Amino acid sequence: MTIEDANPSSTYAKLLGETAKIDWQDLERFFAQGKLLSVARDLDLVSVAEAIANDDRAVVMQWLSSGLVARMPAETAADYSARKPELWAVVVSPWVCVQERA
Repeated sequence: MTIEDANPSSTYAKLLGETAKIDWQDLERFFAQGKLLSVARDLDLVSVAEAIANDDRAVVMQWLSSGLVARMPAETAADYSARKPELWAVVVSPWVCVQERA
């Protein structure tokens, strides 16, 4: 554990407190508005939200270009609607970051 892990930033702590399990049906309207960001399972959802909140463009662009973070693809939305997996989300206005948990 690093010192940073032991002492998360106030933004990270705030976002962590706002992160919650959510059903797909509660996210569908954000998907329809184009405001839903899909976060790969191997990333820390709260760290992604923190980078977006802090406008850390270099990191966010790296994730976007590698496909680790993306606007929710229609195929993924349809899959979530059919399967109803365990999803976690956090809002970083205007975005809602969502991640499937195993």
